[in-house]
Amino acid sequence: MAKTNMIEREKRRAKLVQKYAKLRAELKETIRDPKTGAEARAVAQAKLQSLPRDSNPIRIRSRCQITGRSRGVYRKFGLARTKLREATMRGEIPGLRKASW
Repeated sequence: MAKTNMIEREKRRAKLVQKYAKLRAELKETIRDPKTGAEARAVAQAKLQSLPRDSNPIRIRSRCQITGRSRGVYRKFGLARTKLREATMRGEIPGLRKASW
């Protein structure tokens, strides 16, 4: 089981990402637009840099829904490799089974 403070930190980051998503998208579009002047682009870059660091979606780490483990997490299932294997062996995931050839 992961430390509870790490799990809570990820929850806070997710809230920040959601809160600033619209503003961040607008600023990035302003920066990317070739019609934007140099002054406006510089202002948009400064505003983007002044946003909280954790509001960037790249900082969110995928975690296992059961244990909170951050490594070996399969996106499709939202589970770490060990819990995915356990659930597969119990037959809880439809269409997924242990390979044998």
